[in-house]
Amino acid sequence: MVYRLEIPKDKTFDSSIALLREGYRFIPNRRRKFQSDIFEVTLMGQKTICISGPEAAKVFYDEKKFKRRNAPPRRIRKSLFGDGGVQTLDDAAHRERKSLVMSLFTEEYIETLKQLTANEWDAVVNKWITMEEINLFQETKKVMCRIACKWSGVPIKDEKIEKLANELWALVDSFGAVGVRHWQGRIARKTLDRLIENMIHQLRAGKLYAERGTALYEIAWHKDVNGKLLDEKVAAVEVINILRPIVAISLYVLFGALALHAHPKEKEKLNNGGVEYTRMFTQEVRRYYPFTPFTGARVRENFYWAGHHFLKNQLVILDVYGMNHDERIWQRPSEFRPERFKDKHLKAYDFIPQGGGDFHLNHRCAGELVTITVMEKSFEFLTNKITYTVPKQNLQISGVRMPPMINSGFIIKNVERLKNV
Repeated sequence: MVYRLEIPKDKTFDSSIALLREGYRFIPNRRRKFQSDIFEVTLMGQKTICISGPEAAKVFYDEKKFKRRNAPPRRIRKSLFGDGGVQTLDDAAHRERKSLVMSLFTEEYIETLKQLTANEWDAVVNKWITMEEINLFQETKKVMCRIACKWSGVPIKDEKIEKLANELWALVDSFGAVGVRHWQGRIARKTLDRLIENMIHQLRAGKLYAERGTALYEIAWHKDVNGKLLDEKVAAVEVINILRPIVAISLYVLFGALALHAHPKEKEKLNNGGVEYTRMFTQEVRRYYPFTPFTGARVRENFYWAGHHFLKNQLVILDVYGMNHDERIWQRPSEFRPERFKDKHLKAYDFIPQGGGDFHLNHRCAGELVTITVMEKSFEFLTNKITYTVPKQNLQISGVRMPPMINSGFIIKNVERLKNV
């Protein structure tokens, strides 16, 4: 006989407005209220189970218990993810598509990415030196877009980089939005799908060149589990799934700059600590600052876990932000302290800013290594390659807006290239 516990329930008729009002603290607030890592709420008229903690993450990424098909709301599929992308697949189809994506992240191509990132940052210095002030976020989006296009083999003229960067960011900016921001993401999705779909078509027709091994080439010529080339629309979605996350790194770079400003001693530590401290700093930025609030999946078949009954097709969301600030996992989680990663042995489900479990088998973000690589080279640039001043401005981050944003974009001035660099 299975010992069954009742899942605590939020009595609010629908908590969608509360989610928008509380943002990243929505699940942590209720976890404390119910004194439970599992509870039920109603979101958009749908009964939803919220879970938190390493054990919850472990069961959440069990492919035998959960599926991703139809888990993301339609509004997110039509903006952030696109239709038919790897994030929405399960079982053999997911493993096959994931193997394609992982094949793009070889050691050789990650080394290429490192050098490309360093080169693109170096290329902006002369321009920045002549500018009265620099909006770091706006400039970083363009740098990230150039990196993404060159690394993935997507041909784009330099005068179109800013427009493309803004469209790719609009996809990211739409995921927690309603109203204008959401519809900007929807419009950008249609525009980008058409652009990349046309590139796929031109490449297959022999009218466009892409280097073998790049994302554009490999995705365009990839065959699915049935031995057929991916539909051009789906192939376009997967190429965008390479471009979009790199442009999204702009926000992490912004947070890193904010951390350096708020904790001046960190610059000296980065200068003296080499690769190892840069790694710790990067991980702490990913842990400390809000990005992904939670992630969702649907129950595959009825099962029991921790005394609770999960029903087939129930929507379950895993608390990502809350776990990154859980005092049971992190000592003094409200402090920005990169040293915490020096001796900490991270388990597969303790630290999940981009998903948990195995890269090849689970729905852990294939691009996590890309994110870390680009962040590390970007922080190296900000600390070792240039100097700048930060004028007075409002640098507060909203814990409600998803994704969060510094309203000023983080303005810097008086940029100079460090000598002997």
